[in-house]
Amino acid sequence: MTILLYASAALFWFLLLFYSMVTVAGVKQRTNLKEDCHIERYPSVAVFIPAYNEALVIKDTLKAMQRLDYPGQLDIYLLDDQSSDDTGTIAQEFARIFSSIHYIPVPDGKPKGKSRVLNYGLRISDSEYFVVYDADNQPEPDAVKLLMEKALCTDKAVGAVGYVKTINYDKNILTRMIGLEFQVFQLLMQCGRWGLFKLGSLAGTNMLVKREVLDEVGMYDEHALAEDAELTVRITAAGYLLPVESEARTWEQEPESLKAFIKQRTRWLSGNLYIMDKSLHEFDHWKGRTFFLSMQHLLTYFVFITLLLLSDIFFISGALGYSLPKADIPLLLIWFMSYIVYVSHFFSSIVIDGNVTLRNVLLIFLMYFTYAQIFILLLARSIFVYTWGRIRDKQQSWEKTRRFKDQGEGG
Repeated sequence: MTILLYASAALFWFLLLFYSMVTVAGVKQRTNLKEDCHIERYPSVAVFIPAYNEALVIKDTLKAMQRLDYPGQLDIYLLDDQSSDDTGTIAQEFARIFSSIHYIPVPDGKPKGKSRVLNYGLRISDSEYFVVYDADNQPEPDAVKLLMEKALCTDKAVGAVGYVKTINYDKNILTRMIGLEFQVFQLLMQCGRWGLFKLGSLAGTNMLVKREVLDEVGMYDEHALAEDAELTVRITAAGYLLPVESEARTWEQEPESLKAFIKQRTRWLSGNLYIMDKSLHEFDHWKGRTFFLSMQHLLTYFVFITLLLLSDIFFISGALGYSLPKADIPLLLIWFMSYIVYVSHFFSSIVIDGNVTLRNVLLIFLMYFTYAQIFILLLARSIFVYTWGRIRDKQQSWEKTRRFKDQGEGG
């Protein structure tokens, strides 16, 4: 028992130190001045929008796509995966009016999901680069241009990753917490990993990739639920870079109900469990820079959540007056420090993003006790779903995130 406690404490302190270093590096990276870079020619770009029953949001999305300001050739492909609502009708109307928008009905097939649709989009287009946006996204006009400039001005880069902001941030407490999480883990930590290790992770949306790199590493894995993270591992293993461009922003709708949130994150976590499972059988996932990427998946989606559960046990036991196991380490101090570091990440993020408000400050103090704890349930649920699927030799089905009305406009 003592050995287990010491091991847990060592992991705690390692994680606290690691995430603190990444946060500091992220702050430094985001406050660095942008380097000048002259580009003579902007390569052609295909914008892929995988869509399935997106009638609630697709009109606003296509309006935003039409406002994209890109100096080179830009073609927008609405990839309709057998929608049964008015998605196709709306998209065809846009395609009739705007020559840059193309409505592409994707033939039925298996496995269902975003990866198969994106592979189809790659087969029917021939641009030098492609960008992916989810069907609820509203990128800012300069987003693609900034992503391309970052890719072309970074040595060994084959793409770039932008910033995803929450369009329905003010809808309720849940959407606010998701928006704050994205500020920290989707951007600040991304910038930190880039600053420390030259590591960037494709975010599934608002991401640019050079087409020819897929000829080398292979197309999207159609069995991967977290197709962006899986492709990131293969691109990184091939020795290429995916820099982060925090000024390239898109606005997307996040789940407005706890049920929709749990379904979405279960799919994300199950997808990352698939990647971890795959990493056990493929040496490429552990060589060079890819080692840090694979360790990130292990630390973020398993170790961190497990230690979060242990810290809860230490805190509750101490608060209720139960005797904690005897050890020469202050177990309650571990919980206190993890809370301080967690809160510090969020404070750093809102200061840089310029959205310091009393409501956000109060939410940050509460998130460790509420929002963060949901991930313990999510990990348990995801492990069960993934393991049960492996036992039955049946892949987990793709389940799109529920959309809500009145998403408004980003910017």
